[in-house]
Amino acid sequence: MKLAYMAAPGRGDTDLILFQLANDLATRGLKVGGVVQINTDRIDGGSCDMDVQVLPDGPVMRISQNLGRSARGCRLDLAALESAVGLVSASLVRGADVLIINKFGKHEVQGRGFREVIAEALAMDVPVVVGLNVLNSPEFEDFSGGLAIRLPPVLAAIEEWVSESVASKQSSAS
Repeated sequence: MKLAYMAAPGRGDTDLILFQLANDLATRGLKVGGVVQINTDRIDGGSCDMDVQVLPDGPVMRISQNLGRSARGCRLDLAALESAVGLVSASLVRGADVLIINKFGKHEVQGRGFREVIAEALAMDVPVVVGLNVLNSPEFEDFSGGLAIRLPPVLAAIEEWVSESVASKQSSAS
């Protein structure tokens, strides 16, 4: 099983690292599947808009709802998230060298979201890199059976792990 995760300490830093990772790996000629998150500050001062880009060249989809400045509930648009999940699952069937998932979050903890897509990729021996909200660490540990590799939030280290994992997959296929 080739499953790695990382969590950067600053708000939005994990998203930025995974976005750069996807771009760098694609530039090197790897088939990158999954989603990366793009946050955009709102001019009204409310919570940022959250979009995901379906990799490698799929649509950018808004996964947040604008509930107003004083809203306290979850602003994740579940229908949009599940649409992104479906697109990623379909692209995985067409082949990927690596799968990047922006976050193992609340919905994955509850058995929804990208949880099944991650499992599909692992069953296909596709290396997976996941961004992790540290609040969900215990549930992710349960999901991974303790076999996931924690990577530092450093682009070079993550790229090295991906390169080694892809090379290992290619050599075992020969």
